[in-house]
Order: sequence, then structure tokens, then C-alpha cells
Amino acid sequence: MRHEKIFFNKLKKGLYLCLMPCALCFLITQAVHANDEYDPFVFDSQMGDDAFLPEATISTNLPIEFNSAAVSLNSDARFAVVADMDIAGVYLGMPFEDVQTLFFKTKSLYSPRKKNAIIYTVAKDWRYNLDYECRQQKINIPADLEKCILSAARKRGLLYPAELHLVRESTGETVAIYFTSNATDNVVWRVVYKNDVNKLEGSAEKFADQRDKKIMAFWQGVLDKYGPPNSGKDKWISSDNPFDPMLTAYYGMLDLTDQGMMAADAAKNTSDARENFRAKPYAF
Repeated sequence: MRHEKIFFNKLKKGLYLCLMPCALCFLITQAVHANDEYDPFVFDSQMGDDAFLPEATISTNLPIEFNSAAVSLNSDARFAVVADMDIAGVYLGMPFEDVQTLFFKTKSLYSPRKKNAIIYTVAKDWRYNLDYECRQQKINIPADLEKCILSAARKRGLLYPAELHLVRESTGETVAIYFTSNATDNVVWRVVYKNDVNKLEGSAEKFADQRDKKIMAFWQGVLDKYGPPNSGKDKWISSDNPFDPMLTAYYGMLDLTDQGMMAADAAKNTSDARENFRAKPYAF
């Protein structure tokens, strides 16, 4: 019995020594990941460069259509300081990190939508560059080519958060925030707010009456926050140049933009990508 007791004591001690490092590793891992709670886009080295958390995704950026229609100041009106206007606390020129903190790390009326809240992308000109470089490495299978492009883009700081989508579940309101690339500091250039005030729920007279009242309440809220429009009946302009900061109101929608900021970003990416295109070392 004495020998058996000694044996089991040694066994327990051995198991303790074996399991202790594992327990420590688990606690350290939990502590590390606790700090990642609000990181919307974490690459996992074990899963590959294109692994990320559920609320983020990667997408090819779509062409941006600029509105160059002329705008003019109403008589007896002054240009507005649109740069000081906000939608849900978001201003033009606001860095992505500040917006991320506002909606991921603090309480707000809005929260990131449950799926693909953040959309990351690579500027088109740089994507073409990286596509060429990867194909020079004999990588031609579409899935492998895309992985090569994203890996190179991430390492060079070319992969950036281009969109953040927010929702307010209790009212059905949404806010879409658009950012420039890292070439121009990844800042807000457009904010689009939408609600359902213009939605007609049915053909009965009561629904039309309710919609009209919702629209009136919405417009009154807009006027209370931003003051009367200074260009036509629905625009707040900071100059007579449509590429300067501007706010436009629609039935159930607000569009805060600085087209000039995005145009400058696109031009810089085009220029930088052209200068850094890694052509073959031709010799003649």
C-alpha cells in the first residue's frame, strides 16, 4: 500500500507538471485575444493571409462615379462650413481609427452590422500591379492569384478599410461610411445615412398620411441640426465647386461628401502605382 501511495503521488505530481504549461498557455492566449475583442480584421497566420473575423470582408473596389453637376449659392445665403457637419458623430476627414473607436469600443446608437461590417480593398491601379507581379511568379490559378495579391497588398500597406456599415436596429436606420486609401491617410470622404420615412407600407390613405408625417418630422430634424439649405432646397455647400465638401438631403437620406478628397486619393494611387510598377529588367 505504501508503494502504491508513493506511486500515485508521483503520478499526480507528474501530471501537474505536464498540465501546468498547458494551463499557462491557455491563460496567456485568452489574455492576448481579450485585447483583440474590438479588432475588426485580424489575420490568422495559421489560416492564411486571407483569414479574418466575420464582421469584415475583402472586396474588389467598384468604380466611383463623381457628380460634377454645378451648384450655386442661394440669394442672401452664405457658404456653409460643411467640414464641421456630422452624421451620427462622423465628420469628413475623420481617420478610420477614430471611427472604429467610436463604434467598436464605445456605446453608440449605431452598431456595426452583423455581417461584413467593414469592407477592405486594394486600389485598382495597385491591384493591377500586384496581379502582374504574382503572375511573374507563375501563379495563375485564380484562388492562388487572389491570395498572392492580398498577401502582398497587406505587407505593403495597400490593403485598407474602404467602407464601414452601421445599423440602428430599433429604428431601421443605416449609415455607410467610406474612406480614402492609406495613400491619403485612410480618412472619411463620404457618409450616407438612410431611413424608411419615404417607404409606403400599403395603398390605404392612412399609409400615405403616415409617410407624409414621417417625412415632415425628418425634414424638421434636418433643419434643426444643419439649418436651412444654402443651395436650392436640399443642399448645403461650402463653395460653388461640387468637389468641395457638400451635404445633400433626400426623402429619408443624407449624403455628406468631399469628392475632391476622393479624387485626390484616386489620382495619387494612380501616380504611385505607375511609378512603382515592377516591370521586367529589360536590357537592349
